[in-house]
Amino acid sequence: MAVVAHISDLHVGALAFRPELLVKVINEVNEMNPDVTILTGDLTENGYYMEFEKVAEYIDTIDTPLLAIPGNHDARHVGDQCFSDIIKRRCRTLDLKDKGIKVIGLDSSEPDLDYGKVGRAQQEFMEKELKEAQDHDLYKIIALHHHIIPVPKTGRERNVLSDAGDILQSIIDGGANLVLSGHKHMPHVWMMGETTFATAGTASSLKLRGKTFPSYNTINIDEDTIEIILRGTDGKQITLAKYDNTCR
Repeated sequence: MAVVAHISDLHVGALAFRPELLVKVINEVNEMNPDVTILTGDLTENGYYMEFEKVAEYIDTIDTPLLAIPGNHDARHVGDQCFSDIIKRRCRTLDLKDKGIKVIGLDSSEPDLDYGKVGRAQQEFMEKELKEAQDHDLYKIIALHHHIIPVPKTGRERNVLSDAGDILQSIIDGGANLVLSGHKHMPHVWMMGETTFATAGTASSLKLRGKTFPSYNTINIDEDTIEIILRGTDGKQITLAKYDNTCR
C-alpha cells in the first residue's frame, strides 16, 4: 500500500495564517510517514521573498519525499522567481517506482493573476509523462494548484483554468488516475470515468467558507481500493471517497 499526503493553501504571511496549525499538520504527516507529500500551491499570501523564506523553514521539516508547486498567490510580486530560488525541493515529477506511483506536477499560476493556465508546453510534457507512466504500469497522479472542474459551494466561478477543456481532455485520454488541486479552500471529490479529481482545503489558514475548517487530505492507495480522507486540524476525519482500485 502507498500513502499520499496532500496539503494545500498554507497562506504564510496572511493575517488569517495560523502557524500552530501548520506545525501540527507537519508533525502529523511526519508521524504518519507517507510515501510522498504533495503541496498544491498558495504557500504564501503575497509571493514576497521573506514569506518564501518562512515557508522554506516549515517545509524543510517535512521528512518525506516532497513535490511542491506554486499557486496564484505565490506568483504575485515576482514570486515565481522567489519560488524557484527558495523552495529547493520543488520538482516537476516524482517517480516512486517501488510503490508503483508517478507524480506529475504542473505550474498553473500566471504572474499577478488569480486565474490559471497550464499552457501547451506543459500540456505536452504532461502527455509524455502520462504515456511513460502508462508504459510502466504506474499509478498516475497529476498535481496542480487550480481546479479543472468547478468545485461546489464556492460561489461564482471566476478562477478556473483558462485552458481547462484541453487539459481535461489530455488527462482523461492519458489515463491519469488521480488529479490533486487546491485553490478554493473547499475539500471535494469528483469522479469522471477512471479519473478522480480531489481538491484539498486550506491547511493553516482561517480563510474558510461557511462551516468548513482547516484541513488536509491523505490518500491510501491499496491493491484493491483507494480511500481519500479529509483530516481536520482538530482531529476530525471524514472519508471523502472510497472506490475500487482499477490500476492493478
